[in-house]
Amino acid sequence: MEDLALFAAHAMNTELETYIRARYPLLWVVTPEEERALDVVEKVAINLRRRVLHWSITSGESNPALPTYQDRARRDPVTMLNAILDEEDPAIWVLRDFHPVLKDVNVVRRLREVAFALQKSKKTVILLGPVLRIPEELEKEITVVDFSLPSAEELEKLLVQIEAAARQNEGIQVDLNRRGRDRLIRACQGLTVTEASNAIAKAVIEADGRLDEEAVAAVTAEKQQIIRKSGLLEFYASQDRLDDVGGVANLKEWLRKRVRAFSESARAFGLPEPKGILLVGVQGCGKSLVAKSVANAWRLPLLRLDVGRLFSSLVGSSEENLRNAIKVAESIAPVVLWVDEIEKGFSGVSRSGVSDAGTAARVFGSFITWLQEKQSPVFVIATANSVDQLPPELVRKGRFDEIFFVDLPDAAERAEIWRIHLLKRNRNPNDFDLATLAMSSHNLSGAEIEQALIDALYDAFDQNRPLQMDDLLSVLQETIPLSTMMQEEIDRLRAWADKRARKAS
Repeated sequence: MEDLALFAAHAMNTELETYIRARYPLLWVVTPEEERALDVVEKVAINLRRRVLHWSITSGESNPALPTYQDRARRDPVTMLNAILDEEDPAIWVLRDFHPVLKDVNVVRRLREVAFALQKSKKTVILLGPVLRIPEELEKEITVVDFSLPSAEELEKLLVQIEAAARQNEGIQVDLNRRGRDRLIRACQGLTVTEASNAIAKAVIEADGRLDEEAVAAVTAEKQQIIRKSGLLEFYASQDRLDDVGGVANLKEWLRKRVRAFSESARAFGLPEPKGILLVGVQGCGKSLVAKSVANAWRLPLLRLDVGRLFSSLVGSSEENLRNAIKVAESIAPVVLWVDEIEKGFSGVSRSGVSDAGTAARVFGSFITWLQEKQSPVFVIATANSVDQLPPELVRKGRFDEIFFVDLPDAAERAEIWRIHLLKRNRNPNDFDLATLAMSSHNLSGAEIEQALIDALYDAFDQNRPLQMDDLLSVLQETIPLSTMMQEEIDRLRAWADKRARKAS
């Protein structure tokens, strides 16, 4: 696709040039897009009339302006740093994937000495790599420069270039109107230039040489690959609808009013993007189902964050895992981020510092700060079953747009739940007395009603006959509701929610 590095971010270009002009000695550019970042550095160097030299542990020192120059004797990191100290002329050194060698105390010490020596010179060292792992000794000497993913404008330029190349190829047919182009560009947001280009090329091949709106599906599949590779988030292709959720009328209406919350018309109207909701309630009452249904109703990707995966035995890794998870979620925004049973993930916050050197508290602090301050369109749906383990900082105003309490369904809601599950199992609800079923399933949750129906279906299947009303009533008589065994906990939950949450029903 010709020169992909053409689309360098102007904002990063300006920021990097400012740091170099101000004689910051050590800069760390965090990005997986090495080629695109090198192009930005090259442009900055031209503006400042500085030489640019590259280094990697495999090839040593090289000069992009002199393709024949390569000093493999400088593959050793300390040797390279010594050469930087000895150099007298202004220059910019880009040390690629330098982070693994920072485990060596000799390299760390020498790099610190380089930082001290370069403070009053016109020499700059840029550490370029996809991860950020700064040794404590270098925290005060290194300045981190984030390299943003391509903007919508840059992706549009890429698409124009791809379309132009496709039209020159007689075997490719371009069929994109303005709406299709906008959808494709929006789908590409969150991908690197290379990833977006590859995804579109894959779409063209799968469509037998056509570039049309179907390319959006290929781009979405590429995003799923990113999520899988992160190892911290799960991608859900949810087919559930809000109509599949029984009851919770207040919650449904609240969500319905925000269907267009992420549109440009909402911004023009003066509406902010919604932050998210916290669903607190009895187990099995549909909180997780709501999370999956919202993403489908709003036509947004659904990601699930398992808080337990964030925590690592390595010092600092847990905090980095959270940053990476947030970065992935923000990169494919707008998106729904589902945090299931959040109270279990952060249950050790109050004891953190005694048991884990404060790791849980730091991760939790970073998470709630992001909830409060995030600017990206990531709608967070957190669910919780137990308020006793819920950190009080999480429910403070400003973290979520609203806190909803999901209680056991009443008689009308139970009838609706029976109707929904009978339809899902290819049964006509009119063949059953829903009012009687609702009364007989008193104090049962939606999940328990579903399981009762499944048990009754097994009984009918075993006897090789259609499902009957008596099968359902028989199973219900033998069912002991979870609410009976956990009555005290549910009472505490209701008392907590009475003054702190809005009722979902």
